[in-house]
Amino acid sequence: MIKKKFGERVKLLRKNQEMSQEKFALKIDMDRTYLASVESGKRNVSIENIEKIAKGLEISLEELFRGI
Repeated sequence: MIKKKFGERVKLLRKNQEMSQEKFALKIDMDRTYLASVESGKRNVSIENIEKIAKGLEISLEELFRGI
């Protein structure tokens, strides 16, 4: 459940910044297919990759997890 909620949150925040998966993945040096699996809730994400996502979205970890 948490993986799905986290993925939905990442997707929402990315789309709010009008960024494609491909563009965002390049920005944070992450494979696009890995990012897609995160957003679909299929991936157990490491804390290092969570930090990359937050930095790429230019938000705090607290903001990234808000509402989850």
